[in-house]
This record gives sequence, structure tokens and C-alpha cells, in this order.
Amino acid sequence: MSYHWIKIFENEDAMHNNLMLGKPQSIVIKGNKICVARTNEGVYAVADRCPHNGASLSHGQCTEKGEIVCPMHRYPFDLKTGRTTSGLTMNVLTYPIKFEENGVFVGIKAKWWEL
Repeated sequence: MSYHWIKIFENEDAMHNNLMLGKPQSIVIKGNKICVARTNEGVYAVADRCPHNGASLSHGQCTEKGEIVCPMHRYPFDLKTGRTTSGLTMNVLTYPIKFEENGVFVGIKAKWWEL
């Protein structure tokens, strides 16, 4: 799988200063609205749209179990896998995160015509 790696923070210190523990944020990259969240286990990125009713997951909250909870109907999603952990809804799309010397990056899947 090929990705476009887009820098979201200049370094880990900038990430820690701007992305508060348990407080998700919304970013837009290449037309994709993405929810970025930092937990005790790491940093994760998922689509910023609940598949159930379209609410912005970045307006939700993180749990100690590593979930993001939809603010509208309280559906929880595992931040690592995107799978719903209860309820009857679809999973949420996840995006990979990588840490490099020159920054923190999120991966956006390249379209077939970009390969």
C-alpha cells in the first residue's frame, strides 16, 4: 500500500504541546477530515466522521481503554483498529502515524492514479 506522508507536527515536542492527552483534534489533509488523538498508549488518527450518523469524532472524548467516543450517540471506536467496541454501527477508517527525525506524519492512501 502506498501512502502520502503529510507532516502534522514539526517534532514530538510540538505534538505534546499542541495535542493534549485525551483531547482529540480535527485536521484536514488532502480533503480528508481526520481526528487525531493522543492517549497514554500513543497517537492515533481516524476519520473525523462517525459512520453511524456523521457526527465529528473530534468533538467526542477518549477513554482510558483507548477509544474515541462519538459525542452524539456515545458509540465507542477503538483508536488502534477503528472497530466499534459496542453498538450496531460500522467501523471508522484509521490512518497510520509515523515518527521521523523531521516530524510527525499521518499517512493518506495514494489513489491508484497517483502511483
